[in-house]
Amino acid sequence: MKNIINEFKEFIMRGNVLDMAVGVIIGGAFQKIIGSLVNDVIMPVISLVTGGVDFSNWFIALDGHHYASLAEAQTAKAATLNYGTFITQVINFLIMAFVIFMMVKIMNTLANKVKKPVEEVVEPETKVCPYCMSEIDIHATRCPHCTSKLSES
Repeated sequence: MKNIINEFKEFIMRGNVLDMAVGVIIGGAFQKIIGSLVNDVIMPVISLVTGGVDFSNWFIALDGHHYASLAEAQTAKAATLNYGTFITQVINFLIMAFVIFMMVKIMNTLANKVKKPVEEVVEPETKVCPYCMSEIDIHATRCPHCTSKLSES
């Protein structure tokens, strides 16, 4: 039993598990914000543009009767196919995906601005003569100080 508990502790303390937990919690809070944006801001505008159409009342009663609203059908305990609710959820998903895309794009842009520029590797222009230890041009084949013949390396 102690072995299982120790393995569980090791599993939980991995960085990626903790990162995932934080992501799920933040995602849940973010979902509420996006849900409010969709339901309270975007859907009323869409309803206005479509002539006051309320997606939440788009449904098909599977019992063959006609109901004035989804609430009325649910009160009658009728089975319903709520395709308007599905449309709302698809719109919700698309908006959330777009907002997340924009956030990642902004964060990547900021990260690129903050990132230190990579230092350019500069090729050496001089070398040291192995005989007199004087600094000479990298392409020299003889040392100008001691006149020693240098290897081609």
